[in-house]
Amino acid sequence: MSPSDTRATDRPKGSTMSTTTSVSTCATTSCAFNHDGCHALAVTIGGSQGTASCGTFVTVDVRGGVAGDAGKVGACQRLECVHNTDLMCSADAITVGGDNALCETYQAR
Repeated sequence: MSPSDTRATDRPKGSTMSTTTSVSTCATTSCAFNHDGCHALAVTIGGSQGTASCGTFVTVDVRGGVAGDAGKVGACQRLECVHNTDLMCSADAITVGGDNALCETYQAR
């Protein structure tokens, strides 16, 4: 991998993931997308050094999102996470919890 290549894995350039990771459980009940589980179409996992949190987490006086299945992980900004593959989550599913919507599946390399 060249110094200018910032991809998280050694997969061939241009290869893509064919599935998205589900948000299996979200215990952050103050989030507007959480009503009997996550209903965001796609969450972004962000955070800061040593932590990962749901960047889609929002507290407003309405409930929103898509009907049906639980939310999906659209992107993961935590390059040091063992599940990060080219800015996508490769875990089977993630769990979000706590008052700050932490990704409890996050594991640093």
